[in-house]
Amino acid sequence: MARLETPRPVRGTQDMLGGTPDAFQERFAHVVAAFDRVRRLYGFQRVEVPVFEATAVFARSLGESTDVVSKEMYTFQDRGGDSITLRPEFTAGISRAYITEGWQQYAPLKVATHGPLFRYERPQKGRFRQFHQLDAEIIGAGEPGADVELLVMGDQLLRELRIEGVTLTLNTLGDAESREAWRAALIAHFEAHRGDLSEDSVERLAKNPLRILDSKDPRDRPIADSAPDIDAYLTDAARSFFDKVTSGLDAAGVSWERNARLVRGLDYYRHTAFEFVTDRLGAQGTVLGGGRYDGLIENLGGPATPAVGWAAGIERLAMLVDAPEVEKPSVVLIPMGETAEARATGIIADLRRAGIACDMGYRGNMKKRMQRANASGAGWAIILGDDELARGEAAVRNLGTGEQQAVALDALVGTVTAL
Repeated sequence: MARLETPRPVRGTQDMLGGTPDAFQERFAHVVAAFDRVRRLYGFQRVEVPVFEATAVFARSLGESTDVVSKEMYTFQDRGGDSITLRPEFTAGISRAYITEGWQQYAPLKVATHGPLFRYERPQKGRFRQFHQLDAEIIGAGEPGADVELLVMGDQLLRELRIEGVTLTLNTLGDAESREAWRAALIAHFEAHRGDLSEDSVERLAKNPLRILDSKDPRDRPIADSAPDIDAYLTDAARSFFDKVTSGLDAAGVSWERNARLVRGLDYYRHTAFEFVTDRLGAQGTVLGGGRYDGLIENLGGPATPAVGWAAGIERLAMLVDAPEVEKPSVVLIPMGETAEARATGIIADLRRAGIACDMGYRGNMKKRMQRANASGAGWAIILGDDELARGEAAVRNLGTGEQQAVALDALVGTVTAL
């Protein structure tokens, strides 16, 4: 009978195994653990939202004309005939939940989450079709202090991970009045150079003119670089908001650089836009980014609600951190014989319930089991054979020095705990 061919993993997905030489899973878990630690320091509550939503949630929040909605979303009809989409980002689902679950009563609401997201795009270094992000949001706070808190939190996360060579770049998109005046000026500028723009930018000119500013097409760069900055169109209120954000960062000791070309194309974005960027990942240089989205919840049918948030790619951060030390068992049990194995099953359960990390091999002679115990990195071995059982004791060996002592079975947990 012919052997069945094993299906290959889907392109753009990854399998991660802990304890391997590349240690990527350990780095991945290290990033998540640091994020959970930092979000608790800042009082952000953990939130869970579905992996899939009604397609309208993302179409209305991300914009029908964006590449994510038009080209990258995993969208399908379920058996009930509804259009469903695997989440390509977190903010839309959290905003939907804020409306439908009555979370307005908790505003201002500070929430954080992490998990898998899905986009159909060309896989490359640090980019997958199933990828993972950290996410932090403050909903219901229109004050610049909320922006500052999120930015300082992002900076602290990178510090905790000991990631160096990252720069916080910052811009303001102004309030609604500022943004509209700037948008009109940009349209006039780009219309005057329409014949020299790339095809993509001509299309963006009608739908999303701010996106032309960060075009990578060499035909667009001279035109984008000569476009007017938003500063000339800022209202006094918008200028004051940005000043409070930057002065807050200065007070917190967070370095930043102004990037007047940093934009967010959708109309509901306001005021602060930011990215933490590095040159250590090639073209995919943004490791954490976000901004203020004061009009999104209103776009989804909720009340006018100010909000600000950021997201960070776990894979990208994991590529930048040093591998943490792999967790090792403290104790390895080495039972010899069926009677010893039966008794060892109860002993190892008691040790684990006492909070001691233990392991036990299933096969091999004494020599091989000792070799595996030494290779595991454990500090101690508990050796249990027929002779030890007859005496009601076990041999406890220090794997570093080779010293060994006999310990009564009923005192084993207490003795090992004290080692």
